[in-house]
Amino acid sequence: MRVTPKGGRDGIDGPATLSDGREVLKVRVRAAPEDGAANAAVAKLLAQAAGVSASKVTLAAGATARLKTFRIEGEGEALASALKASAGG
Repeated sequence: MRVTPKGGRDGIDGPATLSDGREVLKVRVRAAPEDGAANAAVAKLLAQAAGVSASKVTLAAGATARLKTFRIEGEGEALASALKASAGG
């Protein structure tokens, strides 16, 4: 996913295609990228959107980058459906 910290609001903006052709989920959070605050805010947002507890969401890669990989424990199709609905799609 591509994360925008200090984005003015917390929300999932939906899918996007990067210039290199990779597909990502665009997410923005109000938190600043300091001391892991933005990563924690993204994890909380994803947990809420997916309908799982916060302990089921972990940062897998990209702790200091805008492009991040989060791992969400649960049934894949149900999670994808919940995230798509949260993005307005």
